[in-house]
Amino acid sequence: MIIGAITDNSDLERRIPLTPQAVSRLVKKGAAVMLEPGSGAGIHVADELFVRAGAKLVARGSILSQSDILLRVRKPAAEDIAIMKSGVIHLSFLDPFNEKDLISTLASRGVSAISLEMIPRTTIAQKMDALSSQANLSGYVAVVIAAERLSKILPMMTTPAGTISQARVFVIGVGVAGLQAIATAKRLGARVEAFDTRPVVKEQVQSLGAKFVEVDLGETGQTKDGYAKALTPEQLALQRDAMAKVCAQSDIVITTAQVFGRQAPIIVTRAMLSGMQPGSIVVDLAVETGGNVEGVELNREIDVNGVTLIGLGNLPGRVAVNASDMLAANFVNFIEHFWSKDKNAFALKLDDEIIKGCLVTHGGRIVNPKLLPQA
Repeated sequence: MIIGAITDNSDLERRIPLTPQAVSRLVKKGAAVMLEPGSGAGIHVADELFVRAGAKLVARGSILSQSDILLRVRKPAAEDIAIMKSGVIHLSFLDPFNEKDLISTLASRGVSAISLEMIPRTTIAQKMDALSSQANLSGYVAVVIAAERLSKILPMMTTPAGTISQARVFVIGVGVAGLQAIATAKRLGARVEAFDTRPVVKEQVQSLGAKFVEVDLGETGQTKDGYAKALTPEQLALQRDAMAKVCAQSDIVITTAQVFGRQAPIIVTRAMLSGMQPGSIVVDLAVETGGNVEGVELNREIDVNGVTLIGLGNLPGRVAVNASDMLAANFVNFIEHFWSKDKNAFALKLDDEIIKGCLVTHGGRIVNPKLLPQA
């Protein structure tokens, strides 16, 4: 079975789908692994290391046309899909709810497309959960960027010249990214507060040494996949009123709130920004799905009355070495989980709960119920 990997070496994407260690694991399973020359350029890995691990370096077109399983980080271009052979199993981030034309094209070509975003958040699938592994790094990078931009230090310092107070960090949304942001800010010595619509995460926030901001929103909760449920307009108004007070006292605000399959909710309004101290920093981790902050712009840093609003995309790509290591491990864990010893090949088990959750197209049609028109 041929497993191919396509890289997106560019200024926007330095992550790669397979590392030499990942290649070695797949080769030991009996797979033939094909990569493009220069695949590791984005993270400074020489071709020699991939060859030593057992990979073959071939032209991009050959990988696209010959692979039985195709791995990549970002969505495939239409010209790439046209070359793929019918029946290929394609794994990448696909943004399927917002890329209907792409999904239709994949289906029409007979591609069995697996969306990394839709891998179920279950115990058995944790080792394959690329969305979480990358979000974890986003939380870390967000704090580092904010700390670098802030004209203050984060920890308290007692010096002969006097005592410097702790910087205050407010994290909105306590999923994987939010928890890592809290942990990173605490390690750097900041005073950290956090809010989430799901009261169940309060204990996790406190275990990291942060204060959980409690707001009575009435009935809230999370989906079966662990995502926050969308709030009503009335609940959003209550939430904003309470958070405005915390934002006004904060040096750094990091927003991470996303609703799976939908545009991110606006949480921090222009009015809330106007109440913040000049010199404060706001980092919006939801910018690629519309943003949590009113006025945020993708891949831009803008000044709003003295408050720096940061909307940089692809934060995991800023720590591409670690992001690639984790992503490659997610890919290999997924493949190994469904590897048939009898056939010495990947088995696409259509009745498996993990496959049911993340398989988007198969057999010439869209098969995921979440993407089909509701009756």
